[in-house]
Amino acid sequence: MRSYRRPGRASALDGFGAGGPVGDRMDELAKGTGYTVFSYLIGGMLAYGGIGWLIGHFTHVSLLFPIGMLVGLAISVGWIIYRYGRPHDLGKPAKGDDR
Repeated sequence: MRSYRRPGRASALDGFGAGGPVGDRMDELAKGTGYTVFSYLIGGMLAYGGIGWLIGHFTHVSLLFPIGMLVGLAISVGWIIYRYGRPHDLGKPAKGDDR
């Protein structure tokens, strides 16, 4: 829909992507975040699965490969939550908040 049909909606979205705590966060997360998260998941599974396979190959314990993959997945999910699932400025109040 064109903004001339609904001017109230267009004016509400004017400051969404530019500046402010929400705008800065959205600009940072907007470009390539999905690919980054996906690569963390795949990379963690490959790295720790490979380590588990290598150790399992020499110790003749085949269960270490899937355990390594699960450990890699868990570490990747933890890193993703740490990096993307928390607010950046925990101690700073939002702009315009004079409390």
